[in-house]
Amino acid sequence: MSETNKIYTLPKLEYDYKDLAPYMSEEQLQIHHGKHHQAYVDGANGILQKLDKARKENADLDLKSTLKELSFNIGGHLMHSLFWGNLAPEGKGGGAKPGGRLAEVLTKEFGSVERFTKEFTQAAVSTEGSGWAALTYCKLTARPIIMQVEKHNANVYPMFTILMVVDVFEHAYYIDYKNDRAKFVDAFFHIANWNAVNIRLERLLDACS
Repeated sequence: MSETNKIYTLPKLEYDYKDLAPYMSEEQLQIHHGKHHQAYVDGANGILQKLDKARKENADLDLKSTLKELSFNIGGHLMHSLFWGNLAPEGKGGGAKPGGRLAEVLTKEFGSVERFTKEFTQAAVSTEGSGWAALTYCKLTARPIIMQVEKHNANVYPMFTILMVVDVFEHAYYIDYKNDRAKFVDAFFHIANWNAVNIRLERLLDACS
């Protein structure tokens, strides 16, 4: 990677590792953020360096596998960065019910916030293998849409703006909840930062108006 290029960096959390307990333990969060997310950052930067070296030396690469790995690591960095941003300690931004324009949009689409929560929970729990559940907003239809994202492949939906995600890779909850994904998803709502989600939606709607 040339000296003029910027690199990916691990985002600093807006809360301490211990602050999401008991719903996410200090150990779980520290390993998830400092180990797993850091690995995606390092992986993406390493592949970019590999590409730069090959181009400089006019060397051949297995581009299929290289770009697949790059996409996986960049997607992991993107999704995790969103995930940390829509979490907050309970009572300090986390756990309150959706309000403002977000509540209006969800109620219009799903009939009630409670119905949205039910559908989002079912989407998260039933995501196959490793992946994410995401609340997105489709700019074409002007509708919020719940999506199941395989691995980190959210970049296949360029028309959709991601408002909120929950990581259902097993690494997101295995220390605290073993293989009980449903229990983890239930805990997630106690630390979901709906104000941050509402801000993302408001910025999107203002930009589209």
